[in-house]
Amino acid sequence: MAALDPRDATDPGDALPPSPSTLPGDDPTALPGPEEGVLGRAHRALSIGMVSVILLIAFEATAVGTAMPVAARELHGVSLYAFAFSGYFTTSLFGMVLAGQWSDRRGPLGALTAGIAAFAAGLLLAGTAGAMWLFILARAVQGLGGGLVIVALYVVVGRAYPERLRPAIMAAFAASWVVPSIVGPLAAGAVTEHLGWRWVFVGIPVLVVLPMALALPEIRRRASGPVTADGGDAPSAPDRRRIRLALAVSLGAGLLQYAAQDLTSPLSLAAGAAGAALLVPAVRGLLPRGTYRAARGLPSVVLLRGVAAGSFIAAESFVPLMLVTERGLAPTLAGFSLAAGGGTWALGSWVQSRPRVEPYRERLMTLGMVLVAAAIAAAPGVLIHSVPVWTVAVAWAFGCFGMGLVISSTSVLLLKLSAPEEAGANSAALQISDGLANVLLLAAGGAAFAALGGGSVTHTATAAHAGGSHPAAFAAVFLPMAAVALAGAWVTTRLRER
Repeated sequence: MAALDPRDATDPGDALPPSPSTLPGDDPTALPGPEEGVLGRAHRALSIGMVSVILLIAFEATAVGTAMPVAARELHGVSLYAFAFSGYFTTSLFGMVLAGQWSDRRGPLGALTAGIAAFAAGLLLAGTAGAMWLFILARAVQGLGGGLVIVALYVVVGRAYPERLRPAIMAAFAASWVVPSIVGPLAAGAVTEHLGWRWVFVGIPVLVVLPMALALPEIRRRASGPVTADGGDAPSAPDRRRIRLALAVSLGAGLLQYAAQDLTSPLSLAAGAAGAALLVPAVRGLLPRGTYRAARGLPSVVLLRGVAAGSFIAAESFVPLMLVTERGLAPTLAGFSLAAGGGTWALGSWVQSRPRVEPYRERLMTLGMVLVAAAIAAAPGVLIHSVPVWTVAVAWAFGCFGMGLVISSTSVLLLKLSAPEEAGANSAALQISDGLANVLLLAAGGAAFAALGGGSVTHTATAAHAGGSHPAAFAAVFLPMAAVALAGAWVTTRLRER
């Protein structure tokens, strides 16, 4: 997403930020001096506005897990519980591709504004839903908005910040998850208990107004309009082929998620086959060539993002359930076992942002993936009742530190390896890899969990004491995910182009 240095257009690895004449609406007098950071005069309003948007999205993401079980029960839709999550992920995949096309051709301002509006509309629709199908539809609208927002923000970072400041703003994005990861579940639980679960959803849209008022004028001034390699006008027509592929990815992912709920049903098997037939060729068309074989450079960066995010999130989703059903912890206490991870994730992201570690970025990412694999492999140790429960919190803190090193670094490398006219498409590819890996590995983990009898422990917090314990079902989730993360450590050796 960084523009190529006009003095040396042969080396995209040494990319510099676009010149003022390249970006419509940019003000050359606002470029920062060599000592200014992301909170310097030139970037202060933009940084605060964007980080505030991420903060609110993070709070929603951490709070919704607390409110969702109550919402599903009151809407008589517990059997459709998983679709409230998968509906968000599948539509976000389409939103990512749409945002990439939109940002490349018209600039990120429109995609960001539309994304925030869709996200807020989805929250309001969810908070006022009277039936579970309407609630799932609302989550799908949220997902579309979330996909638009995340890619548009990446494009803004690539256009509005020089290369030396990008690791710092990515670290700030990661740090904005710390407070929500600790406070979000507790606040959402209190709101759900005293005001009702609907207020968890309808209260957030109002809070988005102030950060958007800060960020949008700066985005319009510094990062609006299309960018091409020669400074000319970008084509205004979207790539309809990529839009069709994005629809195929979303539909295919949704069908696979549906199929994973019951692998014994002929209807599920048919849905799974159709989903795979749609998904495989569509993903091949949307991700950089060579992604599946870990080709050096950008393809491996995109692949690593999916491997890291998918394995970690799929495993993390089962940690609270394991602690509740196998060790008898209260749900709130089980959720807090992951709270320290927010701080260590931000710490890892801060470490990768230091200028002095830049020459060692790939080695740090290898270390990060090893820590992630070790944390996932260590978590099911609490299935042995003589192992203290707090070991999960310690292991997960180390795993989150590794994720902070890896996830922020993949964003930095993507910016470094992308020309300005490819900003949206490459950002969308990175987020598609992330979101799609979440969907597929969650589906695979859920299928393995259900196949070994895990479904019988999901409805009670005292299953471990009622004869419903299924430790093998949890091991079947965590150990394969640890193997996937370990494969990611090998992918980190493929990030540097020869």
